[in-house]
Amino acid sequence: MARDRSDRGDSTRSDLKDFVVKIRRCAAVVKGGRRFSFNALVVVGDEKGRVSWGYGKANEVPPAVEKALKDGQESLRRTGKISMRGETIPHRVVGRFGASRVVLVPAGPGTGVKAGPGVREVLQACGVRNILTKTHGSTNPINLVKATINGLLQLRTRQQVEQLRGVKL
Repeated sequence: MARDRSDRGDSTRSDLKDFVVKIRRCAAVVKGGRRFSFNALVVVGDEKGRVSWGYGKANEVPPAVEKALKDGQESLRRTGKISMRGETIPHRVVGRFGASRVVLVPAGPGTGVKAGPGVREVLQACGVRNILTKTHGSTNPINLVKATINGLLQLRTRQQVEQLRGVKL
């Protein structure tokens, strides 16, 4: 579920898109019955190579999503820009977090985003339009989001590698 910030009146963050990846319900058993609280996992990005995630908890769904959005926007400032080649990624990469592994493979124009839940939202928020993915291990949405971002931050263009190594490739 993508939402645009421009309809809210956020003039400073109107270029950001956010995707709600997962909303989970937690039940605490008390004397009168069950008391529910909610957790929200949200991915925030500018569709130009910057992406981050946020996590929020509250007793109702909307405040949990708002807390997660705020967390994601704050952590977006700390993350770097993702290296891209057109609308895809420059090379194959494996992102890892916990027991989750996400394989990201560049694809030709017209392929689209072939990815499961969690991974798809990160790639869309980042601005990737053509990519193939495969997940191995745990399919926990939080770990998948973190593994995908880990993989995207490992990407380097040919020019960046030449500059790092000091050689011409």
